[in-house]
Amino acid sequence: MRHIATFCGQCNCGCPELYLDDAAAPERRVVITDDFGQRIQMSLEQLADLVADVRGGRLDDVLAGAPGH
Repeated sequence: MRHIATFCGQCNCGCPELYLDDAAAPERRVVITDDFGQRIQMSLEQLADLVADVRGGRLDDVLAGAPGH
């Protein structure tokens, strides 16, 4: 797996991370891990949809009430 990004990275708590698994089936190529040891897998197309929704403001209301935002 190739490490792509660490989200936060300003602590030692096991921050969420994004990987690409080139050996996985296309529908499971993107791997996101969290600080609890859980992981989700999705296709590059699903990741692109998620990123487009975030860029388009679809999650703004959710984040508006989150601590630190």
